[in-house]
Amino acid sequence: MVVVVGEVELHLPDSQSLKDKRQVVKSLKERVRNRFNVSIAEVDYHDLWQRCAIAIAVVSTTQTHAQEVVSTAVDFIERDGRAQLLEFSCEVVM
Repeated sequence: MVVVVGEVELHLPDSQSLKDKRQVVKSLKERVRNRFNVSIAEVDYHDLWQRCAIAIAVVSTTQTHAQEVVSTAVDFIERDGRAQLLEFSCEVVM
């Protein structure tokens, strides 16, 4: 069993309040969770309007598959257009 955790830092340029940010982040999390069957949560920058950190976790039998799922989910977030990718890191836990 392999667990891969990816952390994504995002900039939300159109967000003018925490309410705006919550709407975008909630929508992104639901879409990613439903499309890729991953665990996803906001993990940092809770009080900043235009900044967000999201963690994505995948459990798989192979490291390659888990990393592909995380990478594809991050690409999906980046293509969404409501948030700009600032930083991405990926960690493998065996």
